[in-house]
Amino acid sequence: MKKMMILVAALGLTIATTSCKKDYVCKCTKTYTGTTSSTTSDDGQYTYKDTRPKADDRCNANEKTGSDLGGSYTRNCDIQ
Repeated sequence: MKKMMILVAALGLTIATTSCKKDYVCKCTKTYTGTTSSTTSDDGQYTYKDTRPKADDRCNANEKTGSDLGGSYTRNCDIQ
């Protein structure tokens, strides 16, 4: 009986300390906006081993707007 209680306690401790971390894939696209048209292309993919809310936050941190030699752009990132 005592061994069974120790086993149950160890199992409970293992379950309690294990988080729901999974691999989440964050895909980003970059859209260049011109005066007459816009062009969208893939702009990176990242894998985060985390909880869903934290992976969403990390993925969204990759979003930005700006300009470079291609012109003005918007970078959007989403968990797939």
